[in-house]
Amino acid sequence: MWKEEDNKLKRTFKFADFQEAFAFMTRVAFLAEAAQHHPNWSNVYNQVTIELTTHDVGNKVTEKDYSLAKAIDSLV
Repeated sequence: MWKEEDNKLKRTFKFADFQEAFAFMTRVAFLAEAAQHHPNWSNVYNQVTIELTTHDVGNKVTEKDYSLAKAIDSLV
C-alpha cells in the first residue's frame, strides 16, 4: 500500500529473491521512462522501496505520482 508522507508517495515491495526484485525494477524503469517521471528508489536483496514526488512543482505529490503508482501496482 502506498503511503503519502513528507511530500512523497512511498511503498516497499518484497519479492522471493534478488532476481525477482531486479526484474520488477526493470519493468518499473520502462513505465517511468514512458511517463517521463522517474522514481527515487532503493533495492536491498529482495526488497524495492520506491518514492514518488514531482520535482517540477517543488517536490510535491501530484496526479503524475498517483498515475505512476497505479501503473507500478499493476505489475505485481
